[in-house]
Amino acid sequence: MTAIGKTIIRGGRLLDAPAHAAPRADILVDGDNIAEIGRPGLAAPDDATVVDARGMLLHPGLVNAHTHGHGNLAKGMGDRWTLELLLAAGPWISGQRVLEDTYLSTLIGAVEMVLKGCTACYDLTLEIPMPTPEGLDAAGRAYAEVGMRAVVAPMVADRTFYEAIPGLMEALTPGLRKDVEKLRLAPYRTSLANMRKALRGWSVDTDLTRLAVAPTIPLHCSDDFMKACAKLAREFGVGLHSHVAESKIQAISGLRRYGKSLTAHLDDIGLLGPDFTVAHGVWLDDDDCRRLGDHGASVAHNPGSNMRLGSGLADARGMLNGNVNLGIGTDGANCSDNLNMFEAMRIASMVSKVQGPDQRVWLTTGEIVVAATEGSARALGWKDIGRIAPGYKADIVFLDLGAINWVPFNDPTNQLVHTEDGSSVTHVMIGGRMVVRDRTPVNVDMANLAKMAEAARARLAKVNRPGKKLFERLERIVGTFCPGLALTPHHIHRYGASIRA
Repeated sequence: MTAIGKTIIRGGRLLDAPAHAAPRADILVDGDNIAEIGRPGLAAPDDATVVDARGMLLHPGLVNAHTHGHGNLAKGMGDRWTLELLLAAGPWISGQRVLEDTYLSTLIGAVEMVLKGCTACYDLTLEIPMPTPEGLDAAGRAYAEVGMRAVVAPMVADRTFYEAIPGLMEALTPGLRKDVEKLRLAPYRTSLANMRKALRGWSVDTDLTRLAVAPTIPLHCSDDFMKACAKLAREFGVGLHSHVAESKIQAISGLRRYGKSLTAHLDDIGLLGPDFTVAHGVWLDDDDCRRLGDHGASVAHNPGSNMRLGSGLADARGMLNGNVNLGIGTDGANCSDNLNMFEAMRIASMVSKVQGPDQRVWLTTGEIVVAATEGSARALGWKDIGRIAPGYKADIVFLDLGAINWVPFNDPTNQLVHTEDGSSVTHVMIGGRMVVRDRTPVNVDMANLAKMAEAARARLAKVNRPGKKLFERLERIVGTFCPGLALTPHHIHRYGASIRA
């Protein structure tokens, strides 16, 4: 990567989220780092590149704590899908991919995110039946091409969805049971070997992209596999990320399998730590949150996806009360249909508010901005992003204050969370380089991207017809069995309404 000189950003208004203020300030960027912030007129070298930010609000790049790069070629493919129906649809909507599909799907998501003010993400990507160094490289190259930061974590398992949910395999007809047995994943030692190889040989623009390990859902992984994933991640000093208690079905199934909550079980087998991120955590209780907080762990709160899949309303306040590090994510486009972090912040606010009448426990907009920047950055394991401050990376979003979202300009923190929808994003800087300029991605030809996506869509629709037919046969059984399991009494309630047998 070519060296970057000095840049002076002049005339903008710099968001101070906790203070609900946006004073005018100049920012001196040296290479990819923020060197100094001062009043308008801040001294700068004569050869510094000048960026005119007059009429713009500058805020830290949003950090997506949980998404799925493989999902971008499957956006909009489902409607009334629970999490479990989404998992059943996986071989149809994510099957038969080649390396070019991995690259392209990731690229689509990266472009969407930077256009909507997101500068870094935690991407739990999927290859069937196992991760490969080449597939992870393809995902990493896509982010590097856009100029976006990413932690790429291969989702791995050694049990199928049908083996993971107690009683589900037995609920299938003999013919369907035979069909789903063909979906068996690679032996976990093969997945571990491939992840180790990728970790050892990772060379995709390491300033922007890193690897992590994602045993996808505890119920989908044997304990030996979970412990081996943790050992591998800690050997290489990378993160661990897993979907924990996302749905009530998972929470109930965890109690039946382990005799305790999923979080308590993960604690027992040594997975919890400051490197561990829970995805979703809708059905965590106070004890779970205390355990996570005691270990310095994070939760990636995905409120839009949690409602989209009918999983429930996560207790983000309870997480903060338990000293859990809270990040915010969008989830994947195959289940939340967009990767808009502004929308995720707004929904996080609304979800907090509908859980009870005591406004004192609702999330504040300041807390939400911090979660979507610093909190998510901590979940990614990135210590120098998420703030606009000296010593941090120059990841800066420029919002047009002349856009209707900001007319009139009353409170920058409240309006960022409750009013902004991404349409005001004008420029995006990552590591001192503009990756979006005048609402256009700098490094990607959008017309060509659309052409490539349509060709891939048409080809995958054809080759995945058998997978679609299998899902259509499974849909009624999965869509009946799993909601039935959710009727099991539980000591916490996270749905937006009472449910009846």
